[in-house]
Amino acid sequence: MKTTIFRIEGMNCDACANTIKGLVEKEPGVRMASVSFSQGRARVLYDPKATPEDRLVEVIQRPGFRVVAREGVAQAGC
Repeated sequence: MKTTIFRIEGMNCDACANTIKGLVEKEPGVRMASVSFSQGRARVLYDPKATPEDRLVEVIQRPGFRVVAREGVAQAGC
């Protein structure tokens, strides 16, 4: 599993964030997505073998939003 934070432009309200969350969570391998309008970002936990990171960018940008940055988050070992 991998966690990536996507910095997003174009969200105008919480409904925009909910739209992105709903679209991302429909992708195969996505376990969790949290999207914050106030912070302008989405944090997604997913299996990169099932859905590549570039596919998530496409899904976020499809309704007209723009991913301006992305960064991986280090995973803690169990």
